[in-house]
Amino acid sequence: MNPSLPLMLQLTILLPLLATFAIAATGKKPNLREAITISISLMVLYCVINIYQALMAGASIEVSWWELMPDLEVSFVVEPLGMLFALIASFLWLITTIYAIGYMRDHNEDNQTRFYICFALAISAVMGLAFSANLFTLFIFYEVLTLSTYPLVTHSGTDKAKQGGRVYLGILLTTSIAFFLLAIILTWFVTGTLEFTAGGVFDADVDTTIAGIILMLFIFGIGKAAIMPFHRWLPAAMVAPTPVSALLHAVAVVKAGVFTVLKVCIFIFGLDLLPQLPTTEFLLYLATLSVLLASIVAMRQDNLKARLAYSTVSQLGYITIGALLATSSGVIGSSMHIASHAFGKITLFFCAGAILVASHKSKVSEMRGLGFAMPITMGAFFIASLSIIGVPPAGGTWSKWFLLMGTIETGYWVVMVALMLSSLLNIAYLLPIPYHAFFPGKGYKSSSTDIKEAPMASLIALIITSLGCLIMFIHPQPVYELAKAILTVSGVSHGQ
Repeated sequence: MNPSLPLMLQLTILLPLLATFAIAATGKKPNLREAITISISLMVLYCVINIYQALMAGASIEVSWWELMPDLEVSFVVEPLGMLFALIASFLWLITTIYAIGYMRDHNEDNQTRFYICFALAISAVMGLAFSANLFTLFIFYEVLTLSTYPLVTHSGTDKAKQGGRVYLGILLTTSIAFFLLAIILTWFVTGTLEFTAGGVFDADVDTTIAGIILMLFIFGIGKAAIMPFHRWLPAAMVAPTPVSALLHAVAVVKAGVFTVLKVCIFIFGLDLLPQLPTTEFLLYLATLSVLLASIVAMRQDNLKARLAYSTVSQLGYITIGALLATSSGVIGSSMHIASHAFGKITLFFCAGAILVASHKSKVSEMRGLGFAMPITMGAFFIASLSIIGVPPAGGTWSKWFLLMGTIETGYWVVMVALMLSSLLNIAYLLPIPYHAFFPGKGYKSSSTDIKEAPMASLIALIITSLGCLIMFIHPQPVYELAKAILTVSGVSHGQ
């Protein structure tokens, strides 16, 4: 093994952490502060890309930091699912930083240094979580991610922001301590290990009732996956600045949630055991209900960020469904949906922030005719909407296709119909926004001629991410190959 690879693995976690000190030291020099942030994000992306190339070439990369007791240590390993998450997070950290420079400056946000510090801490936690070799390590970074993003949610310091922060912290900490931690402890007692293992850690003769209870504790305990009824933190967190919303929905928190759900289903329970558990079907239908109800609620939201927040709750349900289907198509669909939703949803939030900065509009009902003044922003919104809906020529097409195949393979026709209905609801709450922006109707009269596109930095960011939505449709192979490699590592062949 190349001796530099373990170092690069550790640097992906440590560089953002070290960046916080440099950002704090240069807080009074915004240009230098933001240059440091971009430089560190480029270095992290460079390390992640090198690790990815080594993994695809067959390298095995492991690092151990600290052994608490035999078989319980803080350690890291590179495997395809974590690699996919790390690639998305490292790339979108760079793009979100570029976007934030334009947004935070033009919007005259206070406490920008604190914003970039917490942003870097969150990315450090994401990298540690992505490469965790066991549940113990994952739980540590899962909690660090919650705590490091709390100041971002309460960034504005208003009473509304503080209330949103209390809901955010309250739900995430309560679910993780009451359910997630308990599930980890029970897994330790039943199996004697917390290591992520191909095929799962439970014996073939395990009591399925006990394993089913543990699975339910895991799904409810991973609050960041926002499955109903533990989803309220996500809309509450929308009081944060738009770059934070983009971080929460695409780069860090919610993706950490569904990544953890996939990781637990594949490497703790295993795809052979999951269908045998008495709670799997209940959780599958609960996730399906979450998909539909969140889509219906999204349709009723006039505030654009609130509409996008409930859309995220719905889309996360897709990934949970794919994991619980316990088929190769379900795993591939869920893995690809992590990527396609990341690019689609971050673009939508970038557009929402651009609209707010340029026109001071936050309500859907106020955006009629906006396409004439902001054609690039509304064009990007249209492309990202297609990806979330799951139609060509956007990347969400492939992930939703595999998820539908998973429902057909398992005979869950109700779930299949629900997913198709949800896509129709996606059309209903997303497409009218760009349509009315470009085709406002005969009675429309422009209220202002002063509106123009957002700052160039923000515009560049949303162009890049919207192009990413298109590229993942035209050239999905890199994401698909990583998704297939997850099955190989877990001991399942595609087509099983």
